Amino acid sequence: MIIREATYADREFIFGLSPTLIENANLAWHSDDVELQFQNRYTMESLDSTEGRHITLIVERDGVPLGFIQVVESKDEISQETCSRVPLLAVSKEAQGAGVGRRLMDEAESWAKKHGHRLLQLEVFANNEPARAFYEKSGYQNETIIMVKPLSSSAG
Repeated sequence: MIIREATYADREFIFGLSPTLIENANLAWHSDDVELQFQNRYTMESLDSTEGRHITLIVERDGVPLGFIQVVESKDEISQETCSRVPLLAVSKEAQGAGVGRRLMDEAESWAKKHGHRLLQLEVFANNEPARAFYEKSGYQNETIIMVKPLSSSAG
């Protein structure tokens, strides 16, 4: 496996993983279409952002992309210190369980350390148990949780 910086030509692969990113979201109050639109919009905004330091990496084997990660410079909401954040990480279904995600997270941690950051943050859908287990096994902990209550659509 090799890891390289993503290019514009990788966008098709990256956007092709959007369904994988929302597969385990299980947000009963949103339709699958709304979730996919969100993921595509979020991915586009993340990839197109020019704010601060950032890097998007692709891991591939024999010229075939297997996954990607984006790492951005951010600000910790609690301490206000500059830190790193992973807004996007996805691995193709065929490559899941083969260490691709771990390799990408190792690269993210190295990038964060290289830039002198003490913290590396990420977001994950609360119901995405496989991803949460992966991150927790790697030492990540909950810091804040956003909770949602769907309300009746009728006013009054």
